[in-house]
Amino acid sequence: DVCKLESVPLDFGDYHPLKPITVTESKTKKMSRKGSTSSTSSSSSSSMMDPLSSVLDGTDPLSLFAAAADPVITTDNTRKKRDKDDSSAVGSDFEPWSSKRGEILARYTTTEKLSINLYMGSEKGKATTTGSAVSEKVRTRLEELDDLEEGSQKELLNLTQQDYMNRIEELNQSLKDAWSSDQKVKALKIVIQCSKLLSDTTVIQFYPSKFVLITDILDTFGKLVYERILSMCMDNRVSLSDNFSPESVNDTAKETCLNWFFKIASIRELIPRFYVEAAILKCNKFLSKTGISECLPRLTSMIRGIGDPLVAVYARAYLCRVGMEVAPQLKESLNKNFFDFLLTFKQIHGDTVQNQLIVQCVEIPLYLTLYSPAIDWILQCIAYRAPEVLLTEMMERCKKLGNNALLLNSVMSAFRAEFIAARSMDFIGMIKECDESGFPKHLLFRSLGLNLALADPPENDRLQILNEAWKVITKLKNPQDYINCAEVWVEYTCRHFKKREVNTVLADIIKHMTPDRAFEDAYPQLQSIIQKVITYIYDFSLLFSVEKFLPFLDMFQKENVRVEVCKCIMESFINALTLEDEKRMLAALINGFIKMVSFGRDFEQQLSFYVEARSMFCNLEPVLVQLIHSVNQLAMETRKVMKGNHSRKTAAFVRACVAFCFITIPSLSSIFTRLNLYLHSGQVALANQCLSQADAFFKAAVSLVPEVPKTISIDGKMRPSDAFLLEFLCNFFSTLLVVPDHPEQGVLFLVRGLLNVIQDYTWEDNSDDKVRIYTNVLHLLSAMTQETYIYHVDKVDSNDTLYGGDSKFLAEINKLCETVIAQILDHLKTLGKEETLKRQSQLALYLFNTILAHGDLRNNKLNQLSVNLWNLAQKHGFADTKTMVKTLEYIRRRSKQPEMSHFADLALRLPLQSRT
Repeated sequence: DVCKLESVPLDFGDYHPLKPITVTESKTKKMSRKGSTSSTSSSSSSSMMDPLSSVLDGTDPLSLFAAAADPVITTDNTRKKRDKDDSSAVGSDFEPWSSKRGEILARYTTTEKLSINLYMGSEKGKATTTGSAVSEKVRTRLEELDDLEEGSQKELLNLTQQDYMNRIEELNQSLKDAWSSDQKVKALKIVIQCSKLLSDTTVIQFYPSKFVLITDILDTFGKLVYERILSMCMDNRVSLSDNFSPESVNDTAKETCLNWFFKIASIRELIPRFYVEAAILKCNKFLSKTGISECLPRLTSMIRGIGDPLVAVYARAYLCRVGMEVAPQLKESLNKNFFDFLLTFKQIHGDTVQNQLIVQCVEIPLYLTLYSPAIDWILQCIAYRAPEVLLTEMMERCKKLGNNALLLNSVMSAFRAEFIAARSMDFIGMIKECDESGFPKHLLFRSLGLNLALADPPENDRLQILNEAWKVITKLKNPQDYINCAEVWVEYTCRHFKKREVNTVLADIIKHMTPDRAFEDAYPQLQSIIQKVITYIYDFSLLFSVEKFLPFLDMFQKENVRVEVCKCIMESFINALTLEDEKRMLAALINGFIKMVSFGRDFEQQLSFYVEARSMFCNLEPVLVQLIHSVNQLAMETRKVMKGNHSRKTAAFVRACVAFCFITIPSLSSIFTRLNLYLHSGQVALANQCLSQADAFFKAAVSLVPEVPKTISIDGKMRPSDAFLLEFLCNFFSTLLVVPDHPEQGVLFLVRGLLNVIQDYTWEDNSDDKVRIYTNVLHLLSAMTQETYIYHVDKVDSNDTLYGGDSKFLAEINKLCETVIAQILDHLKTLGKEETLKRQSQLALYLFNTILAHGDLRNNKLNQLSVNLWNLAQKHGFADTKTMVKTLEYIRRRSKQPEMSHFADLALRLPLQSRT
């Protein structure tokens, strides 16, 4: 099938941007869309006349737009059927343009000086033949465009690439500012000026990046115009849905929309007229159901008027981009853009382009790479969810162009990996036939390899594919070219072949990268190769039996890179998929190793080792626990060894140890491990006089208590967690005795916080743990009333020193005691039912013993409470007689001690009830 340009019916007569045209005032309301309604005079139809400077002598597109404006909704049933509205949109499997921007800007750079010419030369005065043939309406519109395009010349010269990017960003911001201040004409002027920059190829290697920057501005403009018109469609403060029909658009919005298209149609230069209309392509939805499907072929054909093939292909890329955003179902225009490009591809080898490259000292291979982003994008749009037959047709079209390497590379970049992999041998045949002078074959093999990393070729072809590819790769002389290809094909080799083939490939890489220490410039690629190898060879013994694996590792001679590679290897064999038994065994071995590592008194080096170990074994919880214990021990040893010397440095180091623990503990999965380590680390911080850090640990523990689940897994079995929580809280209370109050947090702020958490915790209905915890709180509060606490932390002043037995402090403790006792008594009342009387008896005796051991029984209220609890414990016959007898004997013995005579009176008030 021979490719040739196809005629496309245009909406506004057979209008061509380079055809000499005339303007006559139209009295008719409607115009035919075929043929010309204008009378052409001999003076205005001269082929020598410049159609851009004599536009007033031609058919003005504004008049055509105006004449065609009324029949917004076409009555052409055939066209309606063909352009049936489809609201489908691209899915998440379509890679968006936004993901390609950064790569293009990073790749297509220049050190040459750039310029921005913002001069929009007015053509006023040149068109002197307006006369009476031009309507006042048309003249007004054209003069408005003249005014819009007028302005003093502003040429910015000698800009660096960064300066240029900054200036473009300033223009983008100026556009937004102009729009927000309701200066719509100024905004359009900025967009026209920026679009004109896309006709400039003076620094050609920067053109793809310039395209990215300028089309950002066009995208901004298109969005602003669309949202402005959409906001005008609001009726009773209800906006249109995404799939609105033109019939639901009010006249004001339609008129505004048409006005934008009228203005843009009157832009005299082809490139800005094309780009600005393409930017607002979506706005056609306000006018007609078929507007977009009618505009796309016209804009596609308009690009034929762009002479520079590079400028033209990027214009096509932009049209495909906006087309995919607003009407992805209209595939015909996408295909047409690509086929049009193929037919004009020979221009690349024409004198105009060649002379331009000579002037700029740009070689053909570099020039061809400038086309890649545009062609890749066009082909990506075409290939998206396309049937196999279309992709096959694309391949055939490329073959007819002599297997052009640039196109072939783009095809392999854009088409589905499964499609490429299934035809791997066909592509290899096409690659072999390519002319290597313009586009290196090794890049083609690299693109093929990237596809084969994602999809599998036919099994019978796999070895031949590897041999064909490696024959080309191994002949590459440039180490960077070689390693860029080898890196990709290593994955294919590991994926489909055994140890022998992998070993051969590694040997070849060593052979190429060792001379002149070429490996020093290729560490990222070499690291990637290691990652690929260990991903597919996951048997540790098999990996190290690959003869060339260790020699390959020897190429990593930069220390920090070598460490990273070793970490990578370790992590691959200690990952989240490791069986639990194996993980425990590995963790035990690693912990044994960690305990053996010592840097003597170089404590900072020791801590650095622990930090490094944490990053390597972050998914082995037993190792993390061991590291926290080791760091806490290191902090204690540091204080012991330094004995006050270099106190500032020592304090800073201890804080670093504390910080290590604080940020590591949350990564642990076991909640009781976290709670106990918070407590232990807080104790270490307290022992090192790091009071604020200790508070942070204790607060973290308090905050974690509500998250304790009702059951926990122990040795694979689910057990109630109450007993573990009770044990932890008792230990916590013991520590809280010596923790001094923060000067800004109030009296006993940690104790109060913990009591609130215990109160809000959801306890099991048949559990008395809450009362047992409250009873232990009484032990703590009693100890806090002592003039001197029973134990202290060295060099830390506890509350006995801070408050000195102050009466207000003691009053606060008494209030807390009363509140806690009230909570306990309330709970005892709820246990008055027959099925809970035994629990009531046990708890009553437990509280009695607490008062006996920690209370001041000279207090009449407390004395009476103890008697009541004694009686309650025996009331229903559930008390153990032996226990009650022994308790009473203990009280009588105590009464004989000095200052304990009041116990004698208490013993008389505690009767032993008979169970008979």
